[in-house]
Amino acid sequence: MATAIITEGIKISAQTQFQDLYSNANQLNYAFSYKIRIENTSEFTVQLMSRHWYIYNANGTMTEVEGEGVIGQQPVLEPGDVHEYVSGCNLPTPMGKMNGTYLMERLLDGKNFYVKIPDMNLVVPYLLN
Repeated sequence: MATAIITEGIKISAQTQFQDLYSNANQLNYAFSYKIRIENTSEFTVQLMSRHWYIYNANGTMTEVEGEGVIGQQPVLEPGDVHEYVSGCNLPTPMGKMNGTYLMERLLDGKNFYVKIPDMNLVVPYLLN
């Protein structure tokens, strides 16, 4: 199930999937992929400058991940443009969640602003039965 949130005209949609092939419960390694869709519904051209993730596992541990762009890119989005990418994360527990922010720059005047990334639940499917 995809979740979405809009901040200052930038719509972020997120969808997660458990990656059984890359997981190993005996080694406490649970792999998840996530697909992000960034849609510029504003009237301004913007550029994604950096990301800041908060990743929580079921043990109560939180990890922060910061960096430039997403998957090596700092996409520019004109009004109406969409940028999608897929990435992933590993957890030591079969469930957790992640959320965060993107730092965006409005190219017209250089204004920086943060866009919220919605909560993404990371859950091994058999836990939902």
